[in-house]
Amino acid sequence: MFDSLSEKLERAFKVLKGQGQVTEINVAETVKEIRKALLDADVSYKIAKQFTDDVKEKALGANVINSLSPNQLMVKITHDSLVELMGRGQEEINLKGSPTVILIAGLQGSGKTTFSGKLAHYLKTKKGKNPMLVAGDVYRPAAIDQLHVLGEQIGVHVWSDKENKSPVDIAKKAIAEAKSKGYNTVIIDTAGRLAVDEQMMSEIGQVKDAVSPHEILFVVDSMTGQDAVNTAKAFNDKLNFDGVVLTKLDGDTRGGAALSIRSVVNKPIKFLGTGEKMDALDLFYPERMADRILGMGDVVSLVERAQEQYDEEKSRALQKKIAKNQFDFNDFMEQINQIKKMGNVKDLIGMVPGMSKMTKGLDIDDDAFKSTEAIIKSMTPLERSQPKVINGSRRKRIANGSGTNIQEVNKLIKQFEQTSKMMKMMGDKNKMAQLMKSMPNMKR
Repeated sequence: MFDSLSEKLERAFKVLKGQGQVTEINVAETVKEIRKALLDADVSYKIAKQFTDDVKEKALGANVINSLSPNQLMVKITHDSLVELMGRGQEEINLKGSPTVILIAGLQGSGKTTFSGKLAHYLKTKKGKNPMLVAGDVYRPAAIDQLHVLGEQIGVHVWSDKENKSPVDIAKKAIAEAKSKGYNTVIIDTAGRLAVDEQMMSEIGQVKDAVSPHEILFVVDSMTGQDAVNTAKAFNDKLNFDGVVLTKLDGDTRGGAALSIRSVVNKPIKFLGTGEKMDALDLFYPERMADRILGMGDVVSLVERAQEQYDEEKSRALQKKIAKNQFDFNDFMEQINQIKKMGNVKDLIGMVPGMSKMTKGLDIDDDAFKSTEAIIKSMTPLERSQPKVINGSRRKRIANGSGTNIQEVNKLIKQFEQTSKMMKMMGDKNKMAQLMKSMPNMKR
């Protein structure tokens, strides 16, 4: 996410490295590089110029804190300015109303239908709502079918009428259905077009007037950059929407939409789509995004994701097994599944400060645990629960069954043994104390 922008901003700050003080000359040079980085990220020239003019003014007018070098000062000013550009704080979705009506708008291919499913899943699992999805795209039968598949996947009812060609009538009947069946949230997925046209804008305007939604969300493909911002303006002029959803942030995103859209339409970004899975939806926090753009990671979001997957009962059971030296491959697989539920590996690595630089250039597969899972699944129940029985012939059979080789099986078993020893040691206070004493350079 924003790898290219992050790299170019880092190069811009290097201008000030080793400089003893902030001067008009070195600030001007740094600001010039920042502006180039923003333009390359598909931020409009007007916004990029205003942003860098503000940064320059703050830098030259700043009282340099003794503990900050010019380089650090410029990073801080740029960080604060990015937060201001993208919005000062996280803004919640409006869930008032009985039922709450949420209208989803955007161009075709922006990810509206997938987002509708994700939003329903989010409201059901995180907000305790009983949502209903409405297939309001009368032009694309595949969108209706897709919504039904998603609804079945997440356990949410989908209302549709393939014979009805009136989006307004569909929306009104769906709300009546929700009231009669006790659904407290209605999410209406509307039709998109390949480009903004009068018919589309008129039609969605009619749907808005007919159902008076409590929340209108505009879904935009973040990979389209400045075009997305221009489209957002056209939709906002017609609908006066309440918030923006940026999708496909797991792709090769340049960042122009995320950085520009707030200042153009004066509406907050509320959600980020970071993958195809139904739980790959994040709330948008401007400060956390600024942290990530500047290579500072996003530890808060990482901890929140970990807490969502944390099961206290399972954790206690695992601690008991570790204390008795009974940690096995079933537990190992369970830990892998917990990590996978947190999101794709590349995204998680980007949340750890400094890790994005260390892993730069590495091809990190989204399914990095694929071979590990294949190896473990090729083991018998006895081998998983009692790893010590895995001898040479068993390793050969496991390698053949998993489509890997002996070397990969041996490597996994060695990693498992090292993990088991470390976990056992961490649970043994006496051994941990001995380990600390054996490391004289460690502070006690």
